[in-house]
Amino acid sequence: MADKLKMKIMVVDDEIDLEPMILQKFRRQIREGMYDFVFAHNGLEALSKLIELPEIRLVLSDINMPEMDGLTLLSKLKELKSPWLKTVIVSAYGDMENIRTAMNRGAFDFLTKPISFDDLEITINKTIEEISMIWQSAQEHDQLISIRQDLQTAREIQLAILPKTFPPFPGRTEFSIFASMIAAKEVGGDFFDFFMIDNDRLGFVIGDVSGKGVTAAIFMAVSRTLIRATGIKGISTEECMSYVNRLLCSESVSSMFVTVFYGILNTANGEIEYVNAGHNPPYILSGEDVTKVEMTEGIILGCLEDFNYRSKKVQLNPGDLLYLFTDGVPEAFNMQEEMYGEERLISFLQDHKMHSIEEIVKESNLSVTEFSDGMAQSDDITILAIKYNGHA
Repeated sequence: MADKLKMKIMVVDDEIDLEPMILQKFRRQIREGMYDFVFAHNGLEALSKLIELPEIRLVLSDINMPEMDGLTLLSKLKELKSPWLKTVIVSAYGDMENIRTAMNRGAFDFLTKPISFDDLEITINKTIEEISMIWQSAQEHDQLISIRQDLQTAREIQLAILPKTFPPFPGRTEFSIFASMIAAKEVGGDFFDFFMIDNDRLGFVIGDVSGKGVTAAIFMAVSRTLIRATGIKGISTEECMSYVNRLLCSESVSSMFVTVFYGILNTANGEIEYVNAGHNPPYILSGEDVTKVEMTEGIILGCLEDFNYRSKKVQLNPGDLLYLFTDGVPEAFNMQEEMYGEERLISFLQDHKMHSIEEIVKESNLSVTEFSDGMAQSDDITILAIKYNGHA
């Protein structure tokens, strides 16, 4: 049964001693090919392992861990809506509140500490039997339906973590933000995000993960989480990008990378510190001018582990607008195989620079749609606009 499913079991626990104990206890099953264990030490590492090893079917996770705990990991796994990925949660004896929360978040079963290895083996076998039944049932479905379900899952993951409420900071008058992401028919990995670092600094990011489908959606979720968690500490943009790049490279996920533009707006004076990691340079709409933001010679994240990113600064004056986008905008095609292109984008921005920030984003999407004239969308189209209003 395990061979048919290519069964892999991931153990997620920050206790280093647990790994040799499990390998020793189940050495016969491992030798005979019944079990194949993978180990992670926190929730973020577990998500990365799922990208690298999508054949993982059973996750055995502790609750209390650094960086991302077991309950948060459960929520992320639930978003995947994979019927043959089951989670068994581990908690202290009598910790009924966390156990109930885990079951409500989709855990298949639970174990209590100290773990009885006999009980663990029974639980593993029971879970494998459940996975086997679900797997065999899934194989009977039409392949096209399966693909559509995977793509819909990826779309839901992609949309679930993006900010949806605008204006996001109704009490702040120094700046305005509006953004949108229109997913392609075949889901990719675009994302945008923004967050207050402190009272005077706004962090913002836009990115585009390589590849398509569920793997790209998971990598997007990991990238967005790492950038937010690192950026919100208040370090410089170059330190943030260098650190996140090292983390993504250390996971050694084959052929996966992400282009990113990450900036910090000083809401007190309009200065932006930024790093461009291989992303489309944004535009600044200022008075009669539409100017491209200078590159910073930064490469894509997840490519070279020891690369040191360098930041630059640009000044926004009250009334200026920063327009960020992914390549789904200029690389949209029409039926004549013509590309929308950046010249057409610049012309659009010049014609609409006096419109509200929300109108610019929505009308930009409409401009691309009208240009495509029925041509199927081949990539996600994501736009993030930030207007600096200055102090009243």
